[in-house]
Amino acid sequence: MKFGLICGLAVLAGSPALAAGEAIKVSAAAAVKGTTSVVVGVFNVGFIFESVDNTKATGGLVGAFGGATRAKSQLKGVTPEMMQAITDAAYADFRGQVEARGVTVGDPAVLYGHASFAKVKPVASPYEVSVHIDKKATGKVEYYKPSALPGLVMLPGDIQGTGLSSMGMQMAAGMTQYAMSEYAKATGQAVIGLTYLIDFSNVKRPGAFSMAGLSVSSGMSVSPDFSKLSLVTPSGKLAQLVLKQPVIVEGDFATMDDATQDAGLQTAANIAGRVAAALGAGGMMFGKSRTFEFAVKPDNYTAGAVKVTSLANTTLVDQLAALR
Repeated sequence: MKFGLICGLAVLAGSPALAAGEAIKVSAAAAVKGTTSVVVGVFNVGFIFESVDNTKATGGLVGAFGGATRAKSQLKGVTPEMMQAITDAAYADFRGQVEARGVTVGDPAVLYGHASFAKVKPVASPYEVSVHIDKKATGKVEYYKPSALPGLVMLPGDIQGTGLSSMGMQMAAGMTQYAMSEYAKATGQAVIGLTYLIDFSNVKRPGAFSMAGLSVSSGMSVSPDFSKLSLVTPSGKLAQLVLKQPVIVEGDFATMDDATQDAGLQTAANIAGRVAAALGAGGMMFGKSRTFEFAVKPDNYTAGAVKVTSLANTTLVDQLAALR
């Protein structure tokens, strides 16, 4: 069963589209003051191409019998070339916004060629990892670096991965942060690390739940908590700006297909408004599981991803400028 999503691109001019609540969590704010020169050492854009959300259903017969709801979402049709182009555009936009606020942005090749970076071990881009999105949701993610950066590295806390490969990355992240600190001390130039995670289904983790279970939307967002800016200063201090609310863009990005086996027994309905939701059929949904495929419209998806990362850039750069 396929549903053509009817919402058009809806981005407000001016302020980024943020969900209500605290937009950014800032730590070590005083360390940012006086920053005039930076180099970007880490810039990664992650794309969730598969996610699984689980929740205990509550209320009615489902709650009485302890039923569970599981929604698996898969992104189809986003090519490596598209993801690389989106990442390159996000990086160029970020540099431009930082420079427009009077901050000099240095050459990352100088950073990567510095003696302090001798023990840093970049990984191949894209870097694929399974992550815990929260207690009831997991995802598979591909991270891309900009073409302008010599390597893909991460900082501690950039991912909450599962498996041995993520353990290796998390150990390497500590060395990267140390190397950035040593470079900043040696050169007097602060080093920025920035990571974004793009969620194609725009589910408010662990899901926008109703009496009938999980809601799944094909909106696009830069996910909170996993999207952040880190600044290592020449004094060795680490300041961080962490998005606490998603930055959201709505649009006609994909066609959603209910790919659940025997989907005829589990009716999907209620595709309308801002959130294109797929809701279950009433109370008798014991242990229900659904699989949704999102076949992207390439031009629309690329434009939406470029826009949402630009809005996230504006959110973080505005905060950074205010702290200077």
